[in-house]
Amino acid sequence: MKIGQRRSKQRELILEELKALTCHPTADELYEIVRKRLTNISLGTVYRNLDLMASSGIILKIDSGGKNRFDGNAIPHPHLRCIECGKVDDIMFDVSLPIPSELEANGYEITGCTIEYYGICPNCKTCC
Repeated sequence: MKIGQRRSKQRELILEELKALTCHPTADELYEIVRKRLTNISLGTVYRNLDLMASSGIILKIDSGGKNRFDGNAIPHPHLRCIECGKVDDIMFDVSLPIPSELEANGYEITGCTIEYYGICPNCKTCC
């Protein structure tokens, strides 16, 4: 298998595993999952591919106040982050946002939006 084909297969596997998750893993966590199917993959390969896919808009990179987390759902949507353990969940209900054209009336060019709520998850509330 040629190098380009191998990289493409690795990227496809990383994306497949990420999209199968709802937990918004870190690169390290996803590496452990991918490694079960592709034992010779390196942590650096996972990091590089996640960064490439995030910069290409294929996945979302979520800054969770330390280690980045990744979301296989690239459609912008709000998240809820635990300030204790860093866990990130999707918010499944509609959050009302201003229309970008209304904001651009102030002279800004809107290029993106992130809505994140933060608090303490149920697991951290019960253990502490």
